[in-house]
Amino acid sequence: MSRKDPSGGLLISPIRNGTVIDHITAGEALNVLRILGITGSTRECLSIATNVESKRLGRKDIVKIENRELRTEEVDRIALIAPHAKINIIRDLQVVEKKGVEIPRVLRGVVRCPNPGCITNTNEPVESTFEVLDKGLHCLYCDWLIKNDIANHII
Repeated sequence: MSRKDPSGGLLISPIRNGTVIDHITAGEALNVLRILGITGSTRECLSIATNVESKRLGRKDIVKIENRELRTEEVDRIALIAPHAKINIIRDLQVVEKKGVEIPRVLRGVVRCPNPGCITNTNEPVESTFEVLDKGLHCLYCDWLIKNDIANHII
């Protein structure tokens, strides 16, 4: 799954084992890293490409993470900001699994409610719960609707 530049060199090198997240919405790669808890002080070996040409999306981002396979909860979070993403599991330089992401109908413990008065933002042991609607994310506790900037509310 290497991309080549016109001079014949590789823009993104292959990984032996790990995960490739392809077809990320252009400009969201750094948010994907934040969702996965990857910072400059973590030890993952990464390849990141932003605003790569894509026939399907026009522009896209790509993230490769060596020696890590994503958990279902992480994929659910990524789906919120990159609904067309494809997750490729790589083992011994081969793609062994390829799947798209799906946004669940209900998100539990994935998004923080922006309403400071919401019970999920108190010391009560209540997990945030949002219903996914066409117009945004609807908090099932306080009826708050998140329409924009969803990436900043992902836990």
